[in-house]
Amino acid sequence: MQDYRRLLQYLIPLWPQLLISVLCMIAFALLTAAVAFLVQPALDDIFINKDAAMLKLLPVALIAIFALKGVFNFFQTYYTGYVGSRIITTIREEVYFHIQNLSLSFFASIPSGALTSRIIYDVAMIQRAVSNVIAGLLKELITALGLVGVLIYRDWELSIIVLVLFPLFFFPIFKYSRKLRRFSKKSQAQVAEITSFLQESFTGIRVIKGFLMEEYNRKEFRIINERLLGLILRRLKIKALTVPISETAGGLAAAAVIWYGGSQVIHGNSTPGNFFSFMTALFMLYGPIRSLNRSNNQIQEALAAGKRVFEMLDSKPEIFDSHKALELPLIQRDICYDQVHFSYGEEDAVIKGLSLQISKGETVAIVGRSGSGKTTLLNLLPRFYDVDSGRITIDDFDIREVTQKSLRSSIAIVSQHTILFNDTVRNNIAYGRTDVSPEAIVAAASFANAHEFIEGLPCKYETVIGENGVRLSGGQQQRLSIARALLKNSPILILDEATSSLDTESERAVQEAIDRLMKNRTSLVIAHRLSTIIKADRIVVMEDGVVVEEGTHKELLEKEGEYARLYALQFQE
Repeated sequence: MQDYRRLLQYLIPLWPQLLISVLCMIAFALLTAAVAFLVQPALDDIFINKDAAMLKLLPVALIAIFALKGVFNFFQTYYTGYVGSRIITTIREEVYFHIQNLSLSFFASIPSGALTSRIIYDVAMIQRAVSNVIAGLLKELITALGLVGVLIYRDWELSIIVLVLFPLFFFPIFKYSRKLRRFSKKSQAQVAEITSFLQESFTGIRVIKGFLMEEYNRKEFRIINERLLGLILRRLKIKALTVPISETAGGLAAAAVIWYGGSQVIHGNSTPGNFFSFMTALFMLYGPIRSLNRSNNQIQEALAAGKRVFEMLDSKPEIFDSHKALELPLIQRDICYDQVHFSYGEEDAVIKGLSLQISKGETVAIVGRSGSGKTTLLNLLPRFYDVDSGRITIDDFDIREVTQKSLRSSIAIVSQHTILFNDTVRNNIAYGRTDVSPEAIVAAASFANAHEFIEGLPCKYETVIGENGVRLSGGQQQRLSIARALLKNSPILILDEATSSLDTESERAVQEAIDRLMKNRTSLVIAHRLSTIIKADRIVVMEDGVVVEEGTHKELLEKEGEYARLYALQFQE
């Protein structure tokens, strides 16, 4: 009920449309009950008493009733659909916006396919709950109450028999609701697993084909798909049980009513019209009750989806602005890592009491073996993660005490994993900048050595480059990424192995662009190829989360320490 109440809170802003829908439902329900009510005058007045006036009046009344039912049903269906769709759109936006605010550690713990499944599949399942509580439950409940009123009015003694058997109709709701909700939640988790598997399969199709893993992937997919089938079949079994139970209860009620009501007609205590009006209302009552059972099944599935969505909405970002957060001014002096410790969750510390000072305009290269903590060190600066202890400052401003927006707007990042979007070249370069002119975009591309190849594309700057820039080479992708960083024009630059995966010719073009990008900026550079950082103002050597050496290229070679060993290994290769 807590989850349902939370869902229903989304109805509050839509109360005018909801009110129209409810009023139309009430009118529809009353007109449905009126049809059963008119059976009595049809039999008694027309067929038994031969009333000619009633014969003329009753067909007109029936036509009017069914026409009005159609009108009310149209408006009820439209406004119910509008309310349900509007709520789902709001929830889907709310979930997406909330996920955008969560920290990188959250994305590391949940596959992107599972997140996609929750936004699309789980939220769509919620729509059933929202729509059915309005259209299904409310409409059928009002209809059922109207028909029960007809039953009581026609024969209260017969009504007692029906009401005694009523609990049997609703037995499936009380008996199987929790079990159905549990299996539905498991099914939705399995759908998320399939979505993740498919996303990995499609994005990694080159590797799959290259390593001849098609048959292995087919087997893996069959296993998780069959697991989903098993859960679906268990849900179907529960749903299928509701129909025979309701049918049996309906049969018992009908048999008891025919036996007792028929005897009342035979003994002259009731008229045939009264009896058949009662029977019509009873049989018409079976439809709403069956719909209530069916709606309950859908609602239980939707509540399971709602619980998964609300769990995500309730997750708190680990990185957030303090209530006293300030705007970070432009860097004037330095960046300082002061006794910084950091670990990913319960794992061993990755950064261990590291201290490092970087002056304004200085280019500092960070080198070390794989796993020494280089990338982690740079990820701490834009607050993708927060330090466990110690602090990082920019001009004595602790980065935890400034707004994330002002901090990250001061930092441009170019990494080895170039992230581009399935959009035009122009929009990828101008990503994050809606205020730039076409001339500024072309200038940034020219500085990044990208303008020439862009001009050779089919639609030049309007060419759509495909998912993650799949239609471009690695060097072209990297140059677009550099053009984007140039256009951002941030005073601090992070380069994370920006040329590590390029061939010699592409590396030369990208390195020229990087040299232009680094000019007059405070730059932190991670380089796999040590030859690319020889000209750095200072080189910092990391090992096991601490700084073991620092100095210029020449000074470090003369020390014959860790840097000299790494350089010798690369030179030998």
